[in-house]
Amino acid sequence: MDWRELRRIADGQLDLLTRRQCLSAGMSRHAISWRVQSERWLRLHDGVFLTKPGRGDWSSRAAAALLLATPDGAAAAVLGGRSAAHLWGLDARAPETIEVVVPERRRLRVPEGVVPRRVSRFNSVVHDAVFPWRTTACATVLDVASMGGPLDALSIVSRAVQKRLVTPTEIRVEMVDRGGHKHSRLLRTALADVTDGAESGVEVLYIRDVERAHGLPVAVRQSPHGWGRLDNDYEAYGVVVEVDGRLGHELWSDRVRDDRRDRQLLTGARITTRVFVPDVVLTPCRTAAEVGAILRHRGWCGSVRRCRRSDCALPR
Repeated sequence: MDWRELRRIADGQLDLLTRRQCLSAGMSRHAISWRVQSERWLRLHDGVFLTKPGRGDWSSRAAAALLLATPDGAAAAVLGGRSAAHLWGLDARAPETIEVVVPERRRLRVPEGVVPRRVSRFNSVVHDAVFPWRTTACATVLDVASMGGPLDALSIVSRAVQKRLVTPTEIRVEMVDRGGHKHSRLLRTALADVTDGAESGVEVLYIRDVERAHGLPVAVRQSPHGWGRLDNDYEAYGVVVEVDGRLGHELWSDRVRDDRRDRQLLTGARITTRVFVPDVVLTPCRTAAEVGAILRHRGWCGSVRRCRRSDCALPR
């Protein structure tokens, strides 16, 4: 029996082995049963064993579900949706259910807590260079983007581009290849803003629904300053507009950091104003009027115009 080969396989599979892999390496069924009965190994599923009992993390459970669907060790199934997004680092929270993606004609019996999904373009969306196998970054982004509303879609696309997992061009190509998307129109427009530096869904909406829709001057996106960057720098007027979503502003230390940077800008006669998700999503017209008033006070000679919304808060 080739123990070295089995150990190599297990090391690449988060300490997991399948029955077929064990038998192929020369291990007998009796030897497998003895290791389980002696609690040296833990049976997670029928034919899937954890060779180092004690691991109970999400990655091990997800990998075990994957190996159950691919007992011969080939990538005939991959993790998808929010499961793949977690593996790509796009969502810090591990999903409650594990999504396994298989070819369209394959039928799969799965244990509780695992959700199968069949796709027609299976070979085009497989990323099998690293285990656990998963859908490609582009496919993952668009799959998750279709699960929520417009802001959710903008957020995950922006985050993926910011992390350099995908490029706007790759997202566009993937949308064409899959024949469209739930948020195709929104994403096609927003990808240009993401390319210019918008790093979150709410930043994209600020550019589209506050700045551009109401004729405000165009800011410099992600302008470098000290050890950080400024979301929207209206440099000619000494005004900075920071768009504060949840990402990067979860902790008190984040607020302290932002306030310190605002004070530093004041020493150079530059002011900072902050807008939040409700300001951009719920009242973009009023926010545009307020930002416009600040810019005019600082020397801008333009005027804020009404947008195409029928209920625009600006006067006719």
